[in-house]
Amino acid sequence: MAKKDTYAVITGSGSYIPKRVVKNSDFLNHELYEGFGKRIEKQGEEIIEKFVQITDIHERRYLTKDLMMSDMAYLAAKDALDSSGIDPETLDYIIIGHNFGDVKHGDTHIDTVPSIASKVKHKLGIENPFCVGYDMLFGCPGWLESFIQANLFIKAGAAKKVLIIGSDTLSRISDPYDRDSMIYSDGAGATIIEAVESEEPVGVLSHLSRTDAKDNAYMLWMDKTYKPDSNDNGLYLKMMGRKLYNYALTTVPQTIKSSIEKAGLDVNDITKILIHQANAKMDEAMVQRLFKLYGHKGYDPDMVPMSIQKLGNNSVATIPILYNMINKGEMEGQAFNSGDHLVFTSVGAGVNVNSLVYRVP
Repeated sequence: MAKKDTYAVITGSGSYIPKRVVKNSDFLNHELYEGFGKRIEKQGEEIIEKFVQITDIHERRYLTKDLMMSDMAYLAAKDALDSSGIDPETLDYIIIGHNFGDVKHGDTHIDTVPSIASKVKHKLGIENPFCVGYDMLFGCPGWLESFIQANLFIKAGAAKKVLIIGSDTLSRISDPYDRDSMIYSDGAGATIIEAVESEEPVGVLSHLSRTDAKDNAYMLWMDKTYKPDSNDNGLYLKMMGRKLYNYALTTVPQTIKSSIEKAGLDVNDITKILIHQANAKMDEAMVQRLFKLYGHKGYDPDMVPMSIQKLGNNSVATIPILYNMINKGEMEGQAFNSGDHLVFTSVGAGVNVNSLVYRVP
């Protein structure tokens, strides 16, 4: 009889997508800047047209005033728990990837005490003291890094069931005078990761992470508003877009390739790539570069499902929301089948990059 090994497998998924829809036309009359005091003098229509060409974002979702980020995380977690059917009291860990904690509407102050994981555990009503909750601050790759840690706990025999969540409200830390604010959105996604005994490899097959901080730590940072002579003392998310684009194009494809090789696979074995929804054109360029590393001229766009057109970039939540949409049949023409090989990959503040190869049971 073949020996069984322990693997980390997704057994449930959920999400919370905010109800408030913000269209590109809502930015038509905004006073926008591309740097400190550098106002964009183009007409609103021209700014938006160029924005769509670069990002392919047409609308995004913002959280309503009555809710906080931890509320979204809880709702996504409950959806995932209901999907899996497991008893929340049997969870060994709750790991939440986020970057800004709870931020009230109209206020940039960040609240991370108690941790978001503790808040979610409280909202779920879990009494088990050995269900350990903690937060993961790893930029946009935070949910995926939480998945990697869940896998390591399971492989080490330290956990059997882990709830991982990605949740952020980028709309509340975006400078309304910064053109990049049109990219950002809010949302939460969650998955249940369980230990499964199997004779053949399933679930997580390999993973790879990296942090390039020596020269790139401040490609994304917090700073004051771009609007000159403002009395606003709040700190907002800032990004060196062009530099980040070039970094991602150089680094992410090779990281994905290395993770595929660690799994003993070839790019031709990969069924789908679930990539962080940062910017549609950048994502397409990274995948194109990946296939070029293997000597291919192109790839089938259907293997790289996208949600950014309608949901924008909601940071740590993009991949788990995308997974949940496909897992529950909510994305036309997309489905997961037994034996499929998936790649999850992300890039973001740190600068951090990660990639994980997964086989659908």
